[in-house]
Amino acid sequence: MKLATFEVAGRVTYGALTPGGLSDIGAHVADRFPDLKSALAAGAMAQLEDAARDAAPQYAVDRVSFLPPITQARIFCVGRNYKAHALESGGAPPSFPSVFLRLASSVVGHAQALRLSRLSTNYDYEGELAVVIGRGGRHIPAERALEHVAGYACFNEACYRDYQFKHSLTAGKNFAASGAFGPWLTTADEVGDPRGLELTTRLNGVQVQHAAVSGLIFDVPFLIAYLSGITPLEPGDVIVTGTPEGVGFARTPPLWLKSGDNVEVEISRVGALRNHVEPEARLDQQGGGVET
Repeated sequence: MKLATFEVAGRVTYGALTPGGLSDIGAHVADRFPDLKSALAAGAMAQLEDAARDAAPQYAVDRVSFLPPITQARIFCVGRNYKAHALESGGAPPSFPSVFLRLASSVVGHAQALRLSRLSTNYDYEGELAVVIGRGGRHIPAERALEHVAGYACFNEACYRDYQFKHSLTAGKNFAASGAFGPWLTTADEVGDPRGLELTTRLNGVQVQHAAVSGLIFDVPFLIAYLSGITPLEPGDVIVTGTPEGVGFARTPPLWLKSGDNVEVEISRVGALRNHVEPEARLDQQGGGVET
């Protein structure tokens, strides 16, 4: 099952992807589960499956505005988690996961505009696998960790490298609407072992990253066990597992995102997340913010 959160006719809801379009599960269960995160917290995945089975498709995918599958999520990101990317970044592979946080406001949904800041031109792409927690817990053993996964999604952990390197990691990774998450949550039963997934990033149709998820230094079960030892994981938490080699800043000359670019992060059995880049001044004129 593929579950998407979207806005249609001024209303935010969620539903299942079908061959005929998107159903509107949220309209039928909003009194109990107003959003996908609350449904996960209630352990209601079976009820969503029943609702999806009974609901007819109501909206074409090109007629809705996609939001991140989990809105207002806690987003845990892992840096330098592929050996080749660690080496291209100028350092040895880490001995422990390098974890940092992203704000929910720093990501947009599928087919939405990535905001090109007027403060920097060093805007870089990072295709990654995102893991969505369905059942929380503390000190989750690695051998049971996948039992806590609701599903998987694509993530473009795009960032501003000059702010990351000269200011701070938090600054570079948290510009408003600089990353993307989606297009939907593909449930764990459809994915199986995440080590069998393949990740590809394309810039304007040209492949710039490709890797097997089995190449992660710290795999999905390890990350869940590690993070749950630091803080109790909660339903709806998102773990972004790291990007492979091929990022823009490590190229000669650097390959920065610019206005008009189209970025696609595709993961086998999960989906393809597509976004375009627009300057923030243009988005402000369209009502996406106030320029001062």
